[in-house]
Amino acid sequence: MNRICTICARGGSKGVPNKNVRPLAGRPLIAHSVRQALATGLFEHVAVSSDSQAILDAAAAAGATILVQRPDELASDTAAKIPAIRHCVVEAEKQAGKSFAIICDLDATSPLREPDDIAKCVEICERDGVENVITAMPSRRSPYFNLVEVGEDGRVALSKKLAKPVERRQDAPKTYDMNASIYVWKRDALFAHDSVFLDRTELYVMPEERSIDIDNAIDFDLVELLAGRRGGLS
Repeated sequence: MNRICTICARGGSKGVPNKNVRPLAGRPLIAHSVRQALATGLFEHVAVSSDSQAILDAAAAAGATILVQRPDELASDTAAKIPAIRHCVVEAEKQAGKSFAIICDLDATSPLREPDDIAKCVEICERDGVENVITAMPSRRSPYFNLVEVGEDGRVALSKKLAKPVERRQDAPKTYDMNASIYVWKRDALFAHDSVFLDRTELYVMPEERSIDIDNAIDFDLVELLAGRRGGLS
């Protein structure tokens, strides 16, 4: 079992203050991602990276096995996520005394995923020829039908045009909204590229009801509602 799960959670949050430790379904938000990773039984370690001691304490209480103090330059509003994940992996490998072939990163603000979603993404990534896996849901709007842009000349037009216009949304090519829930990489791919879109990226599609990413107070309320309807979170 040469896999690690990382969860990178900043202390600062403008949309929902302290959201990563805010109680959701009886536990701090960060705890749900830790517990989901542990429930898969797939990972040698679950490593949580944060600039907040409160988040690290909550993660440890939930069962995280490695805690990583994230440097300030990787915890700003403008900091990219991939460098933070790489930092977490490197520091976790130092603590574990070994390197990991598969890295799975869970977004702490997407707690409606299920352990089976994580397991399926890992299974896909471990196939020959796959570099990484990203998750998404079917998009609500289609760039070929009802998603528009305003051009430099001020004209409004469809974001993407086909030679033959689409008259029904069902006839448009399938498109997806990334849900920022699960990312899985082979280690070499994670450290070789600064993008999640690689030559051999695979897509794992999740339903909308498991794809909500908490970015504001309304999202938090909606997740609480959906969690209550299904009797709690995994």
